[in-house]
Amino acid sequence: MYNILTLNKIAACGTDLFDKSRYTVGDAVENPTGILVRSAKMHDYAFGSELLAIGRAGAGTNNIPVEKCAEQGIVVFNSPGANANAVKELVIAGIFLASRKVTKAVAWAADLKDGETNVAAQVEKGKSQFGGIEALGKTLGIIGLGAIGKKVAQAANALGMTVIGTDPFLSEEAAKEMASYCKVVATKEEVYAAADYITLHVPCNDQTKGFVNADVINQMKDGVRILNFARAELVNDADLKAALTSGKVTAYVTDFPNADTVNVDGIVAIPHLGASTEESEDNCAIMAANELIDYIENGNIKNSVNFPNVSADADKKVCVLHKEGVELKGTVLATGAKKGYAYTILAGDADADANKAIEGVIRVRVIG
Repeated sequence: MYNILTLNKIAACGTDLFDKSRYTVGDAVENPTGILVRSAKMHDYAFGSELLAIGRAGAGTNNIPVEKCAEQGIVVFNSPGANANAVKELVIAGIFLASRKVTKAVAWAADLKDGETNVAAQVEKGKSQFGGIEALGKTLGIIGLGAIGKKVAQAANALGMTVIGTDPFLSEEAAKEMASYCKVVATKEEVYAAADYITLHVPCNDQTKGFVNADVINQMKDGVRILNFARAELVNDADLKAALTSGKVTAYVTDFPNADTVNVDGIVAIPHLGASTEESEDNCAIMAANELIDYIENGNIKNSVNFPNVSADADKKVCVLHKEGVELKGTVLATGAKKGYAYTILAGDADADANKAIEGVIRVRVIG
């Protein structure tokens, strides 16, 4: 029997994929073979020797110690694209929230009541303070044209916006496919100079943390509206608030409230609702469960953030997680490397014990 530990509530359509004759799934199982997680913080989690893999029901893996897992031979999967439509829809809502003072207007209207003047009269007198602009004809700049950024570009174009975007990892073929609805440019600076709205869709890492700062904001158009549905740490909050005060930035919509961004004029703070739809949670749960099942039962890796995508179809195989550059013993069926780590599937007649003894080998499993 395999044990699958759930650290958050995972949609039943995902957990039901595990064959009950082979798996025990729950939030109290011990010695897990696999873990399903959404947002639970795992950096202080003690990993047992039986743990083979972690399935993140979502795209971001900041809550998982990915490098530590790689060192211990634990494959970390995520669910790229599974929540893309949900986030896209909220980004489009964010464009309208940045354009018109909807949240302030709704809060103001909620406090109205008949008195010396009735509500209708108060509305007519007070509504002028909540004026805004239309998105139609404006330019949306997209930093990051992955699964979410691409969907945002398509939707914004359909709304009548001009769309410009950049992504250093976008292939020439993908850029050509997007040409009908998004002008793909080589640099972020080109986006900053052209866009009335800028939306961020990049991962948070050492290179991107705080990249929206005073210097970058100064390269943007006066009155720019910024949307952040990616990660809070991408934006320097102090610099952003200073730009709001000066008028350089008109509005900032973020899905990641913190002590610096709540109750600030010009900031619309949404409580991390990007992927919070029934459909998104189902999609993520199904993808993460299937990834765990395929790896545990067949040794195939797809959508891992710390090991390469490698798969092989064989009745019996020896699966080896190892450091990149290690020479193994046996017939190689499939292999790949990623960020200094590698995964190799050897033919079933390979000597598992001999490969375990090789320096740089992290974990060996025989399947079949």
